[in-house]
Amino acid sequence: MPLKRRKNRTSHPPCALSVCMSFIGGAWTTNIIWYLSSGPRRFSELRVDIPLVSAKVLTQRLRELEEHGIVSRTVLATSPPSVEYALTELGEEFKPVIQAIVDVGQKLTAAKTATTDAAA
Repeated sequence: MPLKRRKNRTSHPPCALSVCMSFIGGAWTTNIIWYLSSGPRRFSELRVDIPLVSAKVLTQRLRELEEHGIVSRTVLATSPPSVEYALTELGEEFKPVIQAIVDVGQKLTAAKTATTDAAA
């Protein structure tokens, strides 16, 4: 006879990590923040920076980041009008986090390359 699972009826406060990841966990979100960390970018520049992302997904992610207060959107008075995206103060707080992820990625890449070279 299978055991019955108890239902946890107490509500827990949201975990800070889960809250943070809900903001930046979407596909391409960390890439967008990474490229905006060097300064404001136009939509077309972000498309060049992240060539594998579709225009639809990039638009979605930028809107989500804007709604969460991580990215600001500025319409420039040019002809034709263009839009620039930049990190807000809250968005700037993600820079060291993403830099740490990049650093680990570089170490992993170097370790993989060293392992591949040693096997050859």
